[in-house]
Amino acid sequence: MFDDKKSLARDLFERNQRAILRYFTRKVGRDAAPDLVQDAFVRVLGRGQLEAVADPPALLQKIAINLARDFARKRKTETALLRPGQELDDAPSDEAPPEERMEHDRKSRLLDSAVDALPPRCREVFELSMEDMSVAEIARRLGISDRMVRKHLAHAMQICRAALD
Repeated sequence: MFDDKKSLARDLFERNQRAILRYFTRKVGRDAAPDLVQDAFVRVLGRGQLEAVADPPALLQKIAINLARDFARKRKTETALLRPGQELDDAPSDEAPPEERMEHDRKSRLLDSAVDALPPRCREVFELSMEDMSVAEIARRLGISDRMVRKHLAHAMQICRAALD
């Protein structure tokens, strides 16, 4: 039974890999596409009783569509949430009450400490994003995937937000 599932999965992969890769490349870009192809096939393999599926290529296509939608939704959310430094964009003016300036200084110190405590690669990604580099530019410069850049940014933002709370 395991060999049947294995050969069915291998056949599904061999026949559909290129088409699914092209689909993801169109939908999410060249950098993220290979990871999503792998995710799609992992999800197909994770389904119980693959041999009972009436149309495995249709199942794979539906999984790919859902993954592309999830990726687009996640990217949109990350774009909205991962604007580093937005908490401290507006420094108080010289005319602001002393309490407001002190609070801003306190938050600045907390944020600096949180950034200093980040793992080196995560800190590097975060600092490059503060220079208004795009995810793709950071990925190219550091030789890592867009997905890894996003993971580092999400981790950095989580740490920074926790430090400011």
